[in-house]
Amino acid sequence: MCTPVRLNRHPSVPEQMQAYVDAGGTILACGSCLKIRHSEGSELCPLSTMKDLYDMVKESDRVVTF
Repeated sequence: MCTPVRLNRHPSVPEQMQAYVDAGGTILACGSCLKIRHSEGSELCPLSTMKDLYDMVKESDRVVTF
């Protein structure tokens, strides 16, 4: 019998985001980025402000951005 080939080897982004939040992580959505995409924040990834970003950087010993 053949072993099934997994066509999509990449993890589900929403599942990975949820796992990150469940582990205590925080995800904030850039307001400008959402606006140009005609989108809104969500419970998983709420809309943030420059003050939120400033506070997050100020309080963190490490920051990951992309």
